Amino acid sequence: LRQYLFQIQNGTVEDYDVAVQEARKAYEQWCEVPSPRRGEIVRQIGDKLRSQLQNLGKLVSMEMGKISAEGVGEVQEYIDICDYATGLSRSLNGQILPSERSGHALLEQWNPLGVVGVISAFNFPCAVLVESVLKKNNLPGGLCSLVCGEADVGQALVKDKRVNLVSFTGSTEIGRIVGQQVQQRFGKLLLELGGNNAIIVNDDADLDMVVPATVFAAVGTAGQRCTTTRRLLVHESVYDSVVERVKRAYAQFESRIGDPLESNTIIGPLHNEVAVMKFKAAVAEAIANGGKVEYGGKVLEKEGNFVLPTIITNLHHDDPVILRETFAPILYVIKVKNLDEAIRFNNEVSAAS
Repeated sequence: LRQYLFQIQNGTVEDYDVAVQEARKAYEQWCEVPSPRRGEIVRQIGDKLRSQLQNLGKLVSMEMGKISAEGVGEVQEYIDICDYATGLSRSLNGQILPSERSGHALLEQWNPLGVVGVISAFNFPCAVLVESVLKKNNLPGGLCSLVCGEADVGQALVKDKRVNLVSFTGSTEIGRIVGQQVQQRFGKLLLELGGNNAIIVNDDADLDMVVPATVFAAVGTAGQRCTTTRRLLVHESVYDSVVERVKRAYAQFESRIGDPLESNTIIGPLHNEVAVMKFKAAVAEAIANGGKVEYGGKVLEKEGNFVLPTIITNLHHDDPVILRETFAPILYVIKVKNLDEAIRFNNEVSAAS
């Protein structure tokens, strides 16, 4: 349902500048803290998240629209990463290497990188509960600042030489721009961009495994993941059977599209009205190019941004709409003659996840 639950004031470029100034100050203190001690702080952050796992999962579902199990799963993944990082804090080993000079040796040591700027995506929005842990340990708040802003804030971060590393999650198109701008100032990069993943079904595949795997991968989070399966490359000898099986599976879920907080819901809404428009545009383009909608292709007539998960066939393997990522539950089924052809078709896309 479309309901305004709360409002958040957007940060400005000026707010961002203050955050970076405080981060630089905090870095001077933080870099002197031994690695195992830094790991202990991360462990406490993980424990804080763990104590609010269900509540945070519900908030994620309310904000983004993913079903409750996925919201909780997102927070759990955050917790798991904290546990993993805690272990890393005690395993930053370096080498001692012999030198060409007599009586000398080379010592390898890990040093803190500096300020890291993170531009995150709407589909994994969990970034909370850090402040209370910092206060408890008498650490400066500048160690972790959150600025919810528009493109101008992101642009400022990308071009800011005070930010040693930029981590960007988003589309391949914007990621290419971010990468070029960060490289121009010789900054470091982490890019996690769009995806256009495929499942290859050979003639000897176990179809009882193929169908549930395809459904899970194609409709999870209503297709709003860079890891979503968007193409099903099927051997011609089992093509018709696979299409019919997947169609029947999709039909079973139609009654379970709805409120992401309800336990019976399997598929939640798209994130906003813009996402719905892009879904409709992709379906229309596919039909115009000769595609056949085997299932779905429609916006549900109910309050909210709900669409039917969609199966489209009869398109050429390199049709532009197939090669382009659409953040929605659209699955293109493509017939192949053999495994080599399937692999070749799979590698045609230029996604950068």
